[in-house]
Amino acid sequence: MSDQNVPSEGVPPTDTAPDTAANDAPTAKGAAGLPPSAEDADWQEQVAKLSAKNAELADQFLRAQAEMQNVRRRAEDETSKARKFAIDSFAESLLPVCDSLEAGLAHKDATSEQIREGAEATLRQLKAALERNKVVEINPGVGAKFDPHQHQAISVVPADQEPNTVVTVLQKGYSIADRILRPALVTVAAAR
Repeated sequence: MSDQNVPSEGVPPTDTAPDTAANDAPTAKGAAGLPPSAEDADWQEQVAKLSAKNAELADQFLRAQAEMQNVRRRAEDETSKARKFAIDSFAESLLPVCDSLEAGLAHKDATSEQIREGAEATLRQLKAALERNKVVEINPGVGAKFDPHQHQAISVVPADQEPNTVVTVLQKGYSIADRILRPALVTVAAAR
């Protein structure tokens, strides 16, 4: 008999195939029962840092979104209030004009000259109130160049002046902050 096939006493038989079942399940110590390598520890540390950074950025994003909604809501509230109360200043400046008209009407025995003086004073008050609120009068002089952005031509008439110039102003116009409220109604000189 040959000694190769007979096991020695006290020595367990050796199997040439490795035990794969033991290596299939990962362990806390790492592969093959070894402690985790420094590379694995670095990787786990990086994952933990990135997860924490991700949570922090998500929180910052939510806070920024909430802040933007608050800013938008405040802006809408301010715009609403500005629209609602924009007329306050203008109305307040017109109150003295109203008072003057009522005071003038209260004088039953006023002469025509007193009525005229009162009307002129009230008109000055009204013009001052309009000026304070940036309402500007458009009153082109005779011979001024016709401007279709500020003037409305009612008719074209023959005149002894330059063509396309204002001959007469039938009604003054008004603008507010470079926006035309009402164009001035004018007659314009015809081309010769």
